[in-house]
Amino acid sequence: MCAGGKSGTWRELLLESWIRIHMGAKELQDAESKKERRAPLILGLQPSAMLDHIARVDWSLLDQIPGDRGGSQPVAIEELEHILNELKTHILPIPDDPSPIITIAGGSVANTIRGLTVGFQITSGIIGAFADDEQGRLFVQNMSSNGVNLSRMRSKNGPTAQCVCLVDAVGHRTMRPCLSNAVKLQADELTAEDFRGSKWLVMRYAISNLEVLRAAIRIAKQEGVCVSLDLASFEMVRNSKSQLLELLESGDIDLCFANEDEAKELLRGEQNAGPEAVVEFLAKHCQWAVVTLGPNGCIVKHGKEMVRVPAIGGTTATDATGAGDLFASGFLYGLVKGLSLENCCRVGSCSGGSVIRSLGGEVTPENWQWMYKQMEVKGLPLPDFCKS
Repeated sequence: MCAGGKSGTWRELLLESWIRIHMGAKELQDAESKKERRAPLILGLQPSAMLDHIARVDWSLLDQIPGDRGGSQPVAIEELEHILNELKTHILPIPDDPSPIITIAGGSVANTIRGLTVGFQITSGIIGAFADDEQGRLFVQNMSSNGVNLSRMRSKNGPTAQCVCLVDAVGHRTMRPCLSNAVKLQADELTAEDFRGSKWLVMRYAISNLEVLRAAIRIAKQEGVCVSLDLASFEMVRNSKSQLLELLESGDIDLCFANEDEAKELLRGEQNAGPEAVVEFLAKHCQWAVVTLGPNGCIVKHGKEMVRVPAIGGTTATDATGAGDLFASGFLYGLVKGLSLENCCRVGSCSGGSVIRSLGGEVTPENWQWMYKQMEVKGLPLPDFCKS
């Protein structure tokens, strides 16, 4: 078997990045620019770098927080700081885990790109912006130490976005991102050079990023890059459905990922709003339509082919954070390797299953090994570096 990526507890990040934390933004960019700028096979567009704070908490804290459980709702910096201050009195202890709060580079796109790079050795990079603050430097350190190409990241003055990920006793996560005044890549900063030579662009839908998403799609298509879009959250679909439908109906989205809650919102009010109906709807506009169903697996359609694949068995969810993101990593690996539609889903099931076995959206080395073993048992082709 082969080695996986690094774990990402707060203490480990501080230890490993002590020197880099004290580097300036220019030094970070200079170091990154020395890397070969050969186009990554897969690019992720995350306009704002984000740092995730992940903790298992009791129900009483979740009861205090406005908004629906299980979703993702933006908060102001004051509320984010209030939640972080409250964490210490609501932590659920995890056996054999000395760090009850994990702080790592976050964001859906970052999770997918890091998974592709570490777990599958697919050359991947991120387009976006980070701030020259402690949070921004931790984001850069975590992603670059895992081999992600950051040469398309811009450094800006201002704060880095942050997100609190609250995980309950059964592994369900509730997310509260703070994007207030966070540095962000603007649409007019994108260039054709950012996309040239890559094969896939991975994006997450967000109404606040609509302008940059549209610009990225336009340039990607001009450069012959396929576009993947994740529907983000049921709140995002609910609150900005018309703009989302406009993106989907443009025909420029090649691959769309939706979870079951997002799927329900997309066709809310329709006579038939089940997962199969959503897959059929998405497949009218996208080459690949994927609806993930948690413990019930997934339904996927490509052309006239539709498959339903069960979830991987033999694992208990510690934290659902990143499950869909890592499913996307495995599915995209399957696509670029030319696997069948069913096997793309099965690899996605293995990688999605690997991340839920521990806290946070970064797969531990032990859980990468678990994934490779599952792939081997199921007869799925392992990444090339596992065969040596």
